[in-house]
Amino acid sequence: MAAPEEQELSQAQTEKLLQFQDLTGLESMDQCRRTLEQHNWNIEAAVQDRLNEQEGVPSVFNPPPTRPLQVNTTDHRVYSYIVSRPQPRGLLGWSYYLIMLPFRFTYYTLLDIFRFFPPSLKFFRFTLRFIRPDPRGRVTDPVGDVMSFIHSFEEKYGRSHPVFYQGTYSQALNDAKRELRYLLVYLHGDDHQDTDEFCRTTLCSEEALTFINTRMLFWACSTSKPEGYRVSQALRENTYPFLAMIMLKDRKMTVVGRLEGLIQPEDLINQLTFIMEANQTYLMSERLEREERNQTQVLRQQQDEAYLASLRADQEKDRKKREEQEQKRQEEEKAHQSILAEERRRRTLEEEKERKSECLPPEPPLDDPDSVKIVFKLPNDTRVERRFLFSQSLTVIHDFLFSLKETPEKFQIVTNFPRRVLPCLPTEEQPNPPTLMEAGLSRSEVLFVQDLTDD
Repeated sequence: MAAPEEQELSQAQTEKLLQFQDLTGLESMDQCRRTLEQHNWNIEAAVQDRLNEQEGVPSVFNPPPTRPLQVNTTDHRVYSYIVSRPQPRGLLGWSYYLIMLPFRFTYYTLLDIFRFFPPSLKFFRFTLRFIRPDPRGRVTDPVGDVMSFIHSFEEKYGRSHPVFYQGTYSQALNDAKRELRYLLVYLHGDDHQDTDEFCRTTLCSEEALTFINTRMLFWACSTSKPEGYRVSQALRENTYPFLAMIMLKDRKMTVVGRLEGLIQPEDLINQLTFIMEANQTYLMSERLEREERNQTQVLRQQQDEAYLASLRADQEKDRKKREEQEQKRQEEEKAHQSILAEERRRRTLEEEKERKSECLPPEPPLDDPDSVKIVFKLPNDTRVERRFLFSQSLTVIHDFLFSLKETPEKFQIVTNFPRRVLPCLPTEEQPNPPTLMEAGLSRSEVLFVQDLTDD
């Protein structure tokens, strides 16, 4: 299971990380992350660069150099089958054979020298190319070369033929490698004397095309085309018709069979069958290894998904914990602020009570004929007595009660009989409350203080 990263990834980066590991087969999540970071999280560029690295190709960000196609043609176990031309018959046939023998001998001798001893004749080859460069040396439209050959082949031999791979040689190799299939390569020599007979009687025969179509991929091109010429330089055929069987062997695309010369349909099928049976164990081994890799990748992906699910669960748990802590902190802060507010309110209330008490007019003496004796009954059944003047405002009564510690914070003063609430505080309708005389109080009164705090 992958180790957690130091820096938390986003959801999109996490998905790209898992997708990149699945596509490339890398086991290390750290290596996957470093590769993606090097490519600024561009998964297409990172995957292509990784595949190129596995194939020995430079980075996709550098222009690819011109180099031979990467196919192993030097396997010592390659099966080679060469069909010799039949011996001449009759006087006319032998006469033609003897006349052409010196020319054929010279041609094939020089051909062999140029093909198999290139280092010793590098100067001569360079001089020849300098004098008359081969136009086939530059491949500018490989797909066009293949499609042009297929079109000309069908014009000359008809549409009854094995299914040609409509792509470049490199694309055919990649598909054969990805699908673990055999790839049969046919190099078409336009000017060779056996080409027409091979195409008409062998390649286009019903049994040959059925066998090829059901068992392998088939790629073909003319050596007169730049793409075909490049493949010819890589495979180094000796004569035509030429067929090469290629497959994934020991993790490399390898030539495992070469068929050269005019081969008949039945013999072609027998030789191809022999090559396939001889190499079936390698192909099965590659399939089993790939299946194991796929299962390992699936298991690793499941483990990574389980790890990420556990990581997300832990992150969600941490998030909820942080939210709960934050909520608790806010509640504590709110409670603390409420306590402070309540303390400020109480302090303000006490200061207001003191101020009201200090502002009260003095209590008149007992013998003052204008005095009123009032007994106040508080909500806690406490009785308070004080004298006021008839000429004083009811507000004085309210301020006196407000200054007492036993009095509720909010209250109203009510007479007993008839029951009525005294308007002690100014209002919009009555900004100046009435005096005790105007309120109809007698020289001795009992008033009730009613608690309004809850209201």
